Amino acid sequence: MAELKIRDVSEHLVAFYRQRAASKGVSLEEELRQTLAEEQKRVRRYWLRRLDRLRASQEKKYGILPDSTPGIRAERDGEPDA
Repeated sequence: MAELKIRDVSEHLVAFYRQRAASKGVSLEEELRQTLAEEQKRVRRYWLRRLDRLRASQEKKYGILPDSTPGIRAERDGEPDA
């Protein structure tokens, strides 16, 4: 695990997270870890939704394309027009 040190954090921000941690019965450090992890998950879900929408729009526009794996393998192995 990595260690992280953040300087020049405003007192009201620290107080907010300290109170939030206390209300959950966890340390400030644990609250900040959870907050960072939740944000990472939120951003990941956002991008997965965007990619799903892009995939759906491409599928609507072009249909479902066939799997190119057999052709690539045949070309790699030197087989004529598979």
